[in-house]
Amino acid sequence: MWEWLLSPIDASRAHEVEVAISWHARLMVLGWGVIAPVAVIIARFFKVLPGQNWPQELDSQVWWRTHWIGQTIVLLLSVIGFALVLPGDLSKMSLHNWLGYAVLAALILQVLLGIFRGSKGGPSSLAADGSPRGHHYDMTPWRHMFETLHKSIGYGVLVLAIATILSGLWKANGPIWMWLSLMIWWAALAVIFIRLQKRGMAVDTYQAIWGDDPEHPGNRLPHPGWGVRRLSDTEQGEDDVRYDRGDRLRGH
Repeated sequence: MWEWLLSPIDASRAHEVEVAISWHARLMVLGWGVIAPVAVIIARFFKVLPGQNWPQELDSQVWWRTHWIGQTIVLLLSVIGFALVLPGDLSKMSLHNWLGYAVLAALILQVLLGIFRGSKGGPSSLAADGSPRGHHYDMTPWRHMFETLHKSIGYGVLVLAIATILSGLWKANGPIWMWLSLMIWWAALAVIFIRLQKRGMAVDTYQAIWGDDPEHPGNRLPHPGWGVRRLSDTEQGEDDVRYDRGDRLRGH
């Protein structure tokens, strides 16, 4: 069994990589294969925490801090991992190289979107740019564009990163245990994602932060998107987590 696990996935080739490339692979797998998807799951499903007395308790920062710190670590690991394989020979670009550059390009775009996402604001605050109450609170067109792009690119780059990791493993002819470990880890994350989604824990960010009062401008807008629900929604699935206005969050 151990001999089989340690053998390369392609028996016709040897598994031999330089030290710099091996560390490049470790850092990229840690960042994009482990940390990034966990940070995304936390951001999607833990905007309102189990036991949080919503809407008396609003704007939990746990999901935001975890997501921001996690993706910052991914950024740092990506920069170090990319530096380890420089300078590269552009005349010998493989599929893995092209996919990797696409992931880095998406990462840079996400960073820029985050920097220029606009002000948060609030019901009685004045935004830094002079807008009445902030891009997020007023859900300005710029904020709509940011959220659409940020979420779409975020999920897309995760899929792209997985393809990049697998192409890198094939290129390096990684041993079978590496393939199995990643498959088991990603399968576990997929099960967790599906379970949390079925429980109705993908909550509208706007309501998680500001509450469900219809006086808030964002609550008068159309539904926030696929699989995301507002806490004031009356329709519930049989596995949903039920939220009653003014009551404590409780699992069903």
